[in-house]
Amino acid sequence: MSDPYALAERAAAQLRERSGFDRYDLAIVLGSGWREGADALGTPQSDVATSELAGFVAPTVAGHSGRILSLRYEGVRVALVSGRVHLYEGHRVDQVVHPVRTVVAAGASRVVLTNACGGIDPTIAPGSVVVIRDHLNLTATSPLEGPAPPEPYGSRFVDLTDLYSARLRQVVAAAAPELTEGVYAGLRGPHYETPAEIAMVASLGASLVGMSTVLEAIAARHLGAEVLGLGLVSNFAAGVTPAPLNHLEVLDAGRAAAAALGALLARLVPVL
Repeated sequence: MSDPYALAERAAAQLRERSGFDRYDLAIVLGSGWREGADALGTPQSDVATSELAGFVAPTVAGHSGRILSLRYEGVRVALVSGRVHLYEGHRVDQVVHPVRTVVAAGASRVVLTNACGGIDPTIAPGSVVVIRDHLNLTATSPLEGPAPPEPYGSRFVDLTDLYSARLRQVVAAAAPELTEGVYAGLRGPHYETPAEIAMVASLGASLVGMSTVLEAIAARHLGAEVLGLGLVSNFAAGVTPAPLNHLEVLDAGRAAAAALGALLARLVPVL
């Protein structure tokens, strides 16, 4: 395996060349349902297929398109990463976090990680957006496993006390006070969790559950970026209600919430 940091720098240089953006201020990783909402930020000035960039692998999940869209919104230079990949697709951890490492290498000092997730708290209804305050990494892996990061990158023993930036969460609380905060439990998937597993993570303090985000957050924080996590509750998790779970309802929830998600992003991007 090649040096993942050098590979991200190479991809970042290619992104800058193809997009015409010499650097970014903010990157938003678009989870299921969030791509449609991002249309509220306007027409992208650049649309780069990730297949044109070094180190990217093609997503295989419906709703993930494999593109990086670049635009300016209220003076903020934004990279929209559409096409998240996951461990459960058979990818290595370094491939899962490569898009985040690339946009940070391209200058993004703030990274917003969005997702569609299962709701564990019965008081938080599907369609709600929750600000991620902290997470439980239950994937049994880390983007910092393996060889130590080369110079000049920081130690693999990165402090995650402020992983989900308190400063950014305060900004969100001022701009969108209707949003609540919660703890996200990240598991590998791709199957949905059992009711017993949901009861377990609930007992550990989680109010959200999903199959992404946690590894990207660690990788971004290791590179010095501020991280904000936003979870769209697409359905109640197993056992919270008797209803069965399926991926189509995740996509449907995203489409139904697109206008609200877009309005939220339009409020947040100028102040983050």
